[in-house]
Amino acid sequence: MISSKLENLLKTGKLKADQVSQAEFDGMVLSGDRRLADAKHDSLSMASRFDLAYNASHAFALAAMRWHGYRSNNRYLVFQCLPLTLGLEAKLWRVLELCHRRRNLAEYEGYLDVEERLLEDLLRVTEELQKVVAKLGAVSNE
Repeated sequence: MISSKLENLLKTGKLKADQVSQAEFDGMVLSGDRRLADAKHDSLSMASRFDLAYNASHAFALAAMRWHGYRSNNRYLVFQCLPLTLGLEAKLWRVLELCHRRRNLAEYEGYLDVEERLLEDLLRVTEELQKVVAKLGAVSNE
């Protein structure tokens, strides 16, 4: 089931098939780990913490997609595929969807609207991604 949905995205050209190297996967995970750790620093502004956590979640989501042998240049699609690549629950995906919209408002329209609750939710979801992606890495290293 998982691969058939990803294969359909491949057939439509939304995904590209591409083998990932262990070094590439490990680099994405390390990037996510570092950004998530930095995002937890209360001394940083909420905007900086949001940016770090958002990019950490993207690094983990991209690592999961790459682990399955696919590539996409579309951030939204990388997040949208999380139920397929990591079995992420819909309620967690919705947090990332909202964060993606807020990130785009900040990046392209100069308007950042992040409240503390959203940052907390993003950090929680990103920590969940980190745990699940770490399990993929453990399988790769066996």
